[in-house]
Amino acid sequence: MSKLLYKKVLLKVSGEVLMGETAFGIDMPTVEAVADDIKQVVEAGVELSLVIGGGNIFRGMAGAAKGMERASADYMGMLATVMNALAMQDALERIGVETRVQSAIPMPTVCEPLIRRRAQRHLEKGRVVIFAAGTGNPFFTTDSGAALRAAEMNCDALFKGTSVDGVYTADPKKDKSATRYDRLSYLDVLSKDLKVMDASAISLMRENAIPIVVFSIRERGNLLKVLHGQGTHTVITETP
Repeated sequence: MSKLLYKKVLLKVSGEVLMGETAFGIDMPTVEAVADDIKQVVEAGVELSLVIGGGNIFRGMAGAAKGMERASADYMGMLATVMNALAMQDALERIGVETRVQSAIPMPTVCEPLIRRRAQRHLEKGRVVIFAAGTGNPFFTTDSGAALRAAEMNCDALFKGTSVDGVYTADPKKDKSATRYDRLSYLDVLSKDLKVMDASAISLMRENAIPIVVFSIRERGNLLKVLHGQGTHTVITETP
């Protein structure tokens, strides 16, 4: 296999991925399958940190739409990401991958507080660091949280693992004529209003010149393939 294109990566996984084929919650066989993929890339020498969404348990925007105060709904969504992080930590450590969860909302009983220098040291020691609770602030998505952590950790790339194999002109699940982009610029994503990540996350990645790689995490072994520049995916950089 060709050499690794990136050595230090933040992987963003949507909460919905962890549902597997179920309608709600955490499907442990799916979590274990993602953990196996993560183990492969750690063993290949990649320094990997992780951000997991909370949409499989609670989504702040949805709660706000039903009448909840937006800030309260967002805090509930952040707590959902901690639950997902602990589930992923359990799955990783059962297969021998040392893992630390750091939460932007302090909860020392269950995980470490978010301390950047400590997180960097964990990565240097070959541990996976899972950043939970988004940015710790309401009105920001976990995409923004992932972009922020990628910049803080000086990552070579932000990988977004989704249910589709890249960025399309339209939702491929709804529009059969949608076509996939191989490469895009940050400005293309913003100007075409492509629903990859929210605008603040895209802008932060652009400011820090960190490529965004969108791929399907549902395909087993795909994470390692994409790190080698193989497999189907979309790369977003300054120039397409």
